[in-house]
Amino acid sequence: MAVVSAEEVDSGTVGVIAATALDDATIDLIKDVRALGCRQFVLISSVEQDMTLMHAVELGVCAVAGRAEATATRLVQLLRVAAEGEATMPANVLGRLLKHVSRLQHDVLAPQGLNVVGLSDRETEMLRLVSRGMSTREIAGELNYSERTVKNVLHGVTTRFQLRNRSHAVAYALHEGLI
Repeated sequence: MAVVSAEEVDSGTVGVIAATALDDATIDLIKDVRALGCRQFVLISSVEQDMTLMHAVELGVCAVAGRAEATATRLVQLLRVAAEGEATMPANVLGRLLKHVSRLQHDVLAPQGLNVVGLSDRETEMLRLVSRGMSTREIAGELNYSERTVKNVLHGVTTRFQLRNRSHAVAYALHEGLI
């Protein structure tokens, strides 16, 4: 582990943000460091507001600790966790985050037929069938849809996630653990 200059920051760099509170100024600081290329962050701060917490997580905060527990040993643990692409948060923070995700799923996504990963059950099933090498006609027959519906659904997925084609959609879904 080493401290790096702004010019040395890249997507593998783990940023450490220490702040009195997770507020708008802290979010702005995370955005500034993210603009340098950093994608994972360790946050040393108190977390009071759930919306600010969600925003921080969206920006790449994956490890959180309060100031009192931020010893040198704990900081090294948090950095290792973040560098490995994992996450760790105090139980109360994690609980609030999970409640917020649950509300988001129930109040926003479910009424639109989507789930947290952004795919409907129908889209997920179609991508699974494409991943098995099935043609549009075979998928339509399997799911009792018209070929036009299958094409429209797959086009919607590729457009929404800015993917090039069906193969790219399957590769993305597999890589992200969606199917």
